[in-house]
Amino acid sequence: MTVRPRVEVRRVYEDPSDRDGARVLVDGIWPRGLSKEKADLDEWCKAVAPSTDLRKWYAHDPDRFEEFGRRYRNELSESDRAEALTHLRDLARKRKLTLLTATKRADISQATVLADLLRG
Repeated sequence: MTVRPRVEVRRVYEDPSDRDGARVLVDGIWPRGLSKEKADLDEWCKAVAPSTDLRKWYAHDPDRFEEFGRRYRNELSESDRAEALTHLRDLARKRKLTLLTATKRADISQATVLADLLRG
């Protein structure tokens, strides 16, 4: 029986929790006004972030989220991003994984797309 990886999505600005497991920032840009100490990350996996062009096109417009997800999943097949995604899969197999993002709406972010892929 296969156990689904435990993957959560949270905003990086929220206080860390003992229940987070591995805390990984998946944004390509460091969050404004946040120190590395306050972020309390296990790692910053910026290689898995969407391209600048895709991020700018999307602009966190809820009406574009479905298309963003499709385009982003396509980008994740590129070698550097695919390698980073494999790394996240390995982490998620070993322990709970919390994907962190600075966006105001984590539910329509690349972290949510990633979490769905990793749980799948």
